[in-house]
Amino acid sequence: MGSSEDRIAQVEKHFGVRFPQDYRDFLGTTGSLRQFVPPADDFLVIDALEELIGANEAGEFQERFPGAVVIGGDGSRELLVYDFRQATPVLVTLDVSAEDWSSAIHQATSLSALLEDFPRTGWQWDETA
Repeated sequence: MGSSEDRIAQVEKHFGVRFPQDYRDFLGTTGSLRQFVPPADDFLVIDALEELIGANEAGEFQERFPGAVVIGGDGSRELLVYDFRQATPVLVTLDVSAEDWSSAIHQATSLSALLEDFPRTGWQWDETA
């Protein structure tokens, strides 16, 4: 079940960002995702809005990655992150043990692009952001 506009705005205020519209739409309708995605044979997690603050407070993530908002991951060590250091934030992955942004791997220019391409491509592991 999706989140209300008011709740989305509260979480955005917490992080000091405005989520991209396609992500806001996803939060308002689908809400979250946790599934194995064939034929890519990869697991994809998009956290529910209620999980975002806790996920971002874990491991001092906000201190290590200013401008980052974790929205999900691969269900294991890789975190799916919006990089809000840019005017138009992109999605990257960061390992939970990464020390700085140099470890970021570009995944998609938007959530819509990620969801469209993911069944075919799965996670990208060789391109830095």
